[in-house]
Amino acid sequence: MAAAAQAPVTLLPTLQKLRSTVDPDIDAQAVAKAWFAAFVGTVSAKDAIAVVDLLVDDAFWRDTLALTWDYHTYEGRDRFSPSAFRLHEDLVGLQTPFEDLAWIQDYFSFDTTVGHASGIFRLVPTANGSWKGHTVYTNLEDLKGFPEKIGSLRNQEANHGKWVEERRKEQECLDEEPSVIIVGGGRSGLEAAVRLKVLGVKALVIERNERVGDNWRKRYAALCLHDPVWCDHMPCLPFPPTWPVYTPALKLADWLEFYAQSLELDVWTSTRVMSVEPGTKGKKWTVKVVRRDGRERLFEVNYVMFALGFSSDTIRMPNIPGQDEFKGQVLHSSKHKLASDHLHKKVVMPTIFVQTVSTTVLVLAEADKDILDGLRKVGFKVNMGEDGSGLLQLVWKKAGGYYFDVGASQKIIDGKIKLKADGHIARFTPTGLLFEDGSTLDADVVIFATGYENAREAYLQLLPADLHSAVQPVWGINEEGEFNSVSREIGGRGPDASKVAGLWSLMGNLAMCRFFSKHVALQIKAYEEGIFGERY
Repeated sequence: MAAAAQAPVTLLPTLQKLRSTVDPDIDAQAVAKAWFAAFVGTVSAKDAIAVVDLLVDDAFWRDTLALTWDYHTYEGRDRFSPSAFRLHEDLVGLQTPFEDLAWIQDYFSFDTTVGHASGIFRLVPTANGSWKGHTVYTNLEDLKGFPEKIGSLRNQEANHGKWVEERRKEQECLDEEPSVIIVGGGRSGLEAAVRLKVLGVKALVIERNERVGDNWRKRYAALCLHDPVWCDHMPCLPFPPTWPVYTPALKLADWLEFYAQSLELDVWTSTRVMSVEPGTKGKKWTVKVVRRDGRERLFEVNYVMFALGFSSDTIRMPNIPGQDEFKGQVLHSSKHKLASDHLHKKVVMPTIFVQTVSTTVLVLAEADKDILDGLRKVGFKVNMGEDGSGLLQLVWKKAGGYYFDVGASQKIIDGKIKLKADGHIARFTPTGLLFEDGSTLDADVVIFATGYENAREAYLQLLPADLHSAVQPVWGINEEGEFNSVSREIGGRGPDASKVAGLWSLMGNLAMCRFFSKHVALQIKAYEEGIFGERY
């Protein structure tokens, strides 16, 4: 596959760069209203040149489906070219996050031919005293004529004794075939199912585990979310106000099961998708599933969504000579459950604490200076991410190479966790490991924290070989800084995209899945209703 795209280096619109100043008493609302009025006028007149003139030279315009039916981020005035525009004047404000950085921000709404959309803009001061757009974001919110069936649009009919049987038939897809098969019943699969359901699109979730949430129950016991509850809420059913800030994995597992039941999502557990083949009966895809009792069922659908997480099932396990001679235990980190399983034993963990590359440790550089200095002092190879930007670029590009510090850093500094960072493993010995520099480590247990193959490999396992080349990279970002195939059809903008049209990907943390699940559902609904426009 092609190498990962390199995003261009971008400078913040500092006052020094803009050769400007800001009056702290400026009437931000008046500035925003004047700029927005000009913006609406030029857009309504379809005067692309005039629109561009309202932006600074290195402006950004990001669009999520509203104007392009795609995910695009344009940088520079030469890349840019709707009705019922409305400025949200109550939200306008002058923001100064740093002494040399200031902008006026406000929100707006508008309509497209087929949908309702929202937008945000940030204005920066120029050298001549005028204010111009530096950042514009436009986002498709809903489709005209196809509102989500929530609130006042929910089912208002009384149900006297019929619900159990109706729900059984619905769950088993006896009276209605699904329009979408979702492969995977974790957070992304469930959130996609909810989004489709409230738009009136029937989806069936296929989950191989015995229970919804088992993908969290079967992991190591100490697992806890690093994302705080405020960004983790799920569609239609937010976490209760008593929920802890950081969710334990087993608690999240039970919540996902409750979520699927409460929102009446159609989920088949203990069921495997065996293959996804081109359809032969008027639909794009034939999906073969096998249930827990061995029964097979074929579904003919136009849409299949892969919601299989960040990686495939295939573990990355190095083939190191001499393993058959080693008298201890060798396992992959995916099999680790409890530290007490290895009590009083010597445990070696490649590749973190037998460290061969530097790691971004997520701490605040100034507040945690002592921790960072302490790690460096004992030989831990620390970096601050690409261009010192922290973990985000590593998350977006490779979903790895960083560590959220929850206590191990201080243990390394204190010598309670030993560190070897000066050599590669050459082979196993009967009592441990031999390194290329001739040094050795005794070990009773070797746990390889070497990760998994990427998500694309999981998709390929279900597709015929002649379609593999059409599947684009899934995680990672393209030259615009947008995700490759997350919340897109997996053919992306590749030359053979049409061969895998209707195959979608959704993955990410809870916040990403909440956001992008809606956009995938809007696209599928637009296809179903025949109102999907042309991707730009």
